[in-house]
Amino acid sequence: MATNTLFSKSISLEEYGIKNSKIFYQLTPDQLHQITIEKEQGKEASSGALAVNTGEFTGRSPQDRFIVKDDITADKVWWGNINIPFDADKFDKLYDKVTAYLSEKEVFVRDCFACADPNYKLSIRVINEYPWSNMFANNMFIRPTEEQLKDFDPTWTVINAPGFMADAEIDETRQHNFAILNFGKKIALIGGTGYTGEIKKGIFSALNFELPVFHNTLPMHCSANVGEDGETAIFFGLSGTGKTTLSADPDRKLIGDDEHGWTNENTVFNFEGGCYAKVINLSQENEPDIYNAIKKGAILENIIMDENGNVDFENTSITQNTRVSYPIDHINNIQVPSIGYKPKNIFFLTADAFGVLPPISKLTPGQAAYHFISGYTAKVAGTEAGINEPVPSFSACFGAPFMPLHPTKYAEMLSKKMQEAGVNVWLVNTGWTGGPYGVGHRMKLKYTRAMIAAAMNGELGEVNYENYHIHSVFGVAQPRTCPGVPTEVLSPRRTWNNDEGYYEKAHQLANAFKENFKKFESFANKETLEGGPK
Repeated sequence: MATNTLFSKSISLEEYGIKNSKIFYQLTPDQLHQITIEKEQGKEASSGALAVNTGEFTGRSPQDRFIVKDDITADKVWWGNINIPFDADKFDKLYDKVTAYLSEKEVFVRDCFACADPNYKLSIRVINEYPWSNMFANNMFIRPTEEQLKDFDPTWTVINAPGFMADAEIDETRQHNFAILNFGKKIALIGGTGYTGEIKKGIFSALNFELPVFHNTLPMHCSANVGEDGETAIFFGLSGTGKTTLSADPDRKLIGDDEHGWTNENTVFNFEGGCYAKVINLSQENEPDIYNAIKKGAILENIIMDENGNVDFENTSITQNTRVSYPIDHINNIQVPSIGYKPKNIFFLTADAFGVLPPISKLTPGQAAYHFISGYTAKVAGTEAGINEPVPSFSACFGAPFMPLHPTKYAEMLSKKMQEAGVNVWLVNTGWTGGPYGVGHRMKLKYTRAMIAAAMNGELGEVNYENYHIHSVFGVAQPRTCPGVPTEVLSPRRTWNNDEGYYEKAHQLANAFKENFKKFESFANKETLEGGPK
């Protein structure tokens, strides 16, 4: 049994098979911070934030993510190399090994919630081997009041044992690390990896199955914010495309930075209670909200500090996927509660390593469906195990690694909601301009911000010949002018100064789009198919 000075509730882990453990229940961030330092598992930065090293894994390992195949999932999950089936009996045996491993150890337990909308609130119990992993759960999930804890009844359980190594030959994992979802037992079992992102993505993947299947609500891998007019903007994109950065706008209230649901009532709610931002090349000048959020209560991952605790955000000697997690209230301008209304603009963010997509373009409904299903970007170095440099990639729905259902299920739901809400959809290239990766350079953040602001303020005008140019390869409408952005930047071809080289790369990327979309053609309608490259 365990108690602490803040919460009078006692808990036991016997029902989970974890026996004779020393339970630290619902510790404060300060307590977990101090315990981590005392155990020499982390250090304090000059900002007051806790700095930890996640060990062997500094990113997700998607090839080691499994879903138990049972009566609930067998006919609904889109099985393949993203959703890899795992035998239920093998899960039970591995689960017993993990809980035996955690028995008689110190464990850190946290009860929390996901989903800011009370109609969809999910209760979660997180059981961690390490104190800083438990602090991460406190940062990233919604923190309950003491009153809510009195009758807390967890629906889902996350068991996180980074020090436990599976025997791949016996346990039928791919290697010693694993992240397994069991929808029948509502358990996320994580072992062999200290990368904290596996914890939040486990619950995100669970919601990506349960919300559309049982609640007809669209789960989205996106950030969102709301303006003074009450209109909500949604930003889709994979890691490294700018979701967190672009949604942290001092002129708009942040709803959330990564995971949301879009309800039948046309509201958008945050799944989380915190933010998990990349900090590579972070500066106070370019990203003041994120920079200032790095203080006591935040956790920095895999960064390099000097002897005085000053962080070198440009140092990527451990990984390019350096991160910080912090409670959402570390951001000054937030929406409380984390729910938005009246979705008006959707932005698909992509880091185009080919450097051929316009920095911003307006999409037709067919193009919106096509690009959502395609989910083009470049995998950023270090975000996933084995990725050492940007690689052009397609990830359906801008989040295929977390989507248990077939991508067209989410695309159909999004298309319906977009039409009902009458939203504008924009494709934004936050990647390369002036040439491909290795030749050109990343789009300046101030230009991307100016283009997004102009789109939301209605300053890019109607799509016609006077205001827009239709891209000859991708068919998207790129604005000819934008306040605060040099005209030549709006035309990727003009930034190259090499028409032959530009069109060669453009057609190369277009062919990659077409090849990738072949697996979706039989599911897509005529309008969607016509939304692709010419």
